[in-house]
Amino acid sequence: MKLAKNTNPQKNINSVSDKEAEEAFKTILAWMGEDPNREGLLETPKRVVKAFKEYFKGYKENPNEVLDKTFGDVEGYDDMVVQKNISVQSHCEHHMAPIIGKAHVAYIPKDRVVGLSKLARVVEIFSKRLQTQERLTMQIANTLMKSLDAKGVAVTIDSTHQCMTMRGIKKEQASTVTNYYLGQFKEDLSFQNRYLRFIGIPKD
Repeated sequence: MKLAKNTNPQKNINSVSDKEAEEAFKTILAWMGEDPNREGLLETPKRVVKAFKEYFKGYKENPNEVLDKTFGDVEGYDDMVVQKNISVQSHCEHHMAPIIGKAHVAYIPKDRVVGLSKLARVVEIFSKRLQTQERLTMQIANTLMKSLDAKGVAVTIDSTHQCMTMRGIKKEQASTVTNYYLGQFKEDLSFQNRYLRFIGIPKD
């Protein structure tokens, strides 16, 4: 299957070995004022590399492949499918600080539906990359719309950014909400309003 634009940026990145990454983290430890050779830090670069592989595994995964398998035996179901409260754990691209929150996803099928776990997998794949919340919201929506050939897609993300809560302005209670609508959700406010009620956000 042909990849959508920017779906899998890993293919454009030169390979860096684990050992090279570990040496880079040793340099950062020294820059911080630590001794990378003291007992408590000897294994830290290796552990950080292992953790980063989990934090950013989305670069090595293709969300379109997750959506390849669909089902047509739904007896003509053509109303929205809504999945709420999908956990989001990402990192902002500006400070590499965590973004923690929830995503809500809905789509209106045309002829086929996709397994429910696949919606959460798409959210996870894009989340496990350096992100802005705005782009993350749009990437999820655009991928679902195109891969499922849906009549409409809606995506909402509500999250806190630790680049705001732990540094800089330090506003611990601030959260950010982004919405993106495609197809019938964008064209017909009745779909939008129903979706917002379903996910627990009152309409204006």
